[in-house]
Amino acid sequence: MTALVRSDLLSLEEYARQRNEFRARVMSHKRNRQVQIGGHARLYFEDRLTIQYQIQEMLRIERIFEVDEIEAELSAYNPLIPDGRDWKATFMLEYEDVEERVLALGRLQGVAGRVWAEVGGDRVFAVADEDMGREDEEKTSSVHFLRFDLTDLMIEAARAGQPIRMGIDHPHYRHDTVVAEPVRASLVADLR
Repeated sequence: MTALVRSDLLSLEEYARQRNEFRARVMSHKRNRQVQIGGHARLYFEDRLTIQYQIQEMLRIERIFEVDEIEAELSAYNPLIPDGRDWKATFMLEYEDVEERVLALGRLQGVAGRVWAEVGGDRVFAVADEDMGREDEEKTSSVHFLRFDLTDLMIEAARAGQPIRMGIDHPHYRHDTVVAEPVRASLVADLR
């Protein structure tokens, strides 16, 4: 996928006019770009459209219209677009109860590096949080940014229709799932 450039973005005025339709299209698109792993972990897979939406929303919220500030947003968000040989995802640990969340985040240090994807018998673990540390000595964050660098065999197997499995192999959270077909098709479309 190609990086977004300034000409791909709508002006604040035009985005205000199109926002409801654009948002509805993106929300529909996102339904087939998420994978639940166990009861408390979810991967939200990014692509060019989801990142364009995030940038448009940031520009809107922050009222950004200066060229250099728009370029800064593009520089910050473009690395989250898959390159055709990987999948990129926002990884969320979701606990509604605050006390349960605090305890879980304390137990789950290192979990982001234990998230995996498997296709055709090959498994890769995610590269986590390259931009910044999201853990300290006491807990992990509830939000991480992951990249799955796929092997050639995995890409070929995914394109050939092989199932995609995703999971987490952490001492305090072991779950895996077969990715549902609409999500699998969406992820395969990210691959060159």
